[in-house]
Amino acid sequence: MKHSLQLKLGQHLTLTPQLQQSIRLLQLSTLELNQELEQMLQDNPLLEREDEDDADLAVAEAPAHTAEAEAQSTEPTQSESSESDPVTALDDSDWNDYSSAGSNDEDSDYEQGSVASSTLREHLLNQLIVSPLTLRDRTLVATLIDDLDDSGFLTQPLEDITASLQDEIEELEPQEVETALKHLQNMDPTGVGARNLAECLTLQLRALPPDTPARDVAMRLTAHYLDLLAARDVGKLKKMLGIDDAELHAARTLILSLNPRPGAVFGADETRYVIPDVYVRKVKGMWIASLNTNAMPKLRVNRVYADILARHRESGGGQLATQLQEARWLIKNVQQRFDTILRVSQAIVDRQKQFFEHGDVAMRPLVLREIADTVELHESTISRVTTQKFMMTPRGLYELKYFFGSHVATDSGGACSSTAIRALIKQLIAAESGKKPLSDGQLAEVLSQQGIVVARRTVAKYRETLHIPPANMRRVL
Repeated sequence: MKHSLQLKLGQHLTLTPQLQQSIRLLQLSTLELNQELEQMLQDNPLLEREDEDDADLAVAEAPAHTAEAEAQSTEPTQSESSESDPVTALDDSDWNDYSSAGSNDEDSDYEQGSVASSTLREHLLNQLIVSPLTLRDRTLVATLIDDLDDSGFLTQPLEDITASLQDEIEELEPQEVETALKHLQNMDPTGVGARNLAECLTLQLRALPPDTPARDVAMRLTAHYLDLLAARDVGKLKKMLGIDDAELHAARTLILSLNPRPGAVFGADETRYVIPDVYVRKVKGMWIASLNTNAMPKLRVNRVYADILARHRESGGGQLATQLQEARWLIKNVQQRFDTILRVSQAIVDRQKQFFEHGDVAMRPLVLREIADTVELHESTISRVTTQKFMMTPRGLYELKYFFGSHVATDSGGACSSTAIRALIKQLIAAESGKKPLSDGQLAEVLSQQGIVVARRTVAKYRETLHIPPANMRRVL
């Protein structure tokens, strides 16, 4: 084989370190950006905040909003319940404040204090320590406590638990484990140690005074007919139980006053705080976006080190020269990040003026390409800018991505955004009769009468994203 040397011309795109840093900073949230900058400030002596004390105070005083507040102003995107959660027979929206019947303010204060200082396991073990049980029984109850999930339900069958303890406890009988379970189910909170929702509710009903109105009917419902209750099968329930509408309504009301997750109150939910990147205000009849200056890090090059480097420029500088260049890149990229966020935010505001005036029902269809063409940036850049960046408006806190959505055709030849359709569906369901809730087909028909052409299955999809149950589940008993 003869060797030869050939030249080929070609073009390829190379991302410089400065461009790579710019892209990385753009996709970070404000909180993540501050964490990244803190690390860089520690690693690079040429970089410093303009005023350390003022900067720390500004970040601390920046208007922060919890993710829960955000959820109140945007459409929910993910169900909070787990697929393995035993509470699936009834809709979560049916339950009230999960407060047990007969509770008072003093009990509530005690529960809040204990919840704040202990987990469910610790709470139960503290009760077990002062119980008059034998050491053998305490060991069995402690084993059952370890098998509880966060909601307070027993996750394993008693047979499996008994088999796993055969080697550890001599001559263990299944009846002993069943007795230990009864001890556990007598502990606080009432309903803990249940193996399913029906047993959990029955335990709570059994703990109520015998003269509690509708208690007996409610116990029969939870023990045998919970599925029928969840399906709102009124006729069959009245026939099976031999009761009238008033008795059924009273029993259902009592059941809904119970706590379907007795152990969940001990869970330590982590609160996520959100700092708005942009504020939107109406100024002289125009909607204007402005940056949240309190959330913007104020960086500068350390003049002492920079002057030393300038005086010894002829001798190189080595590491300091490199760090000086990195500091300048970072300052420029941070400023560019916020400038880009502001440009994109203002472009969104200009296209969604009707939303700020009238709410979700006036949201217009919007895609990334439209904003990208307006600000002359690539779609991928718009995607990074709108992820984990938040806009505080008179209507609440929204992620920038919330303002984008697909469209559905209208009879007039125009388009309606999916967000507006979801808002309309929510309004229609809120105004419906509880005795005759609207089916997905009827909702689609009402929307078509308003000029919005949408299929029944599309209505069902939008309804599910709103976490609204189907018509049969919304029927009032």
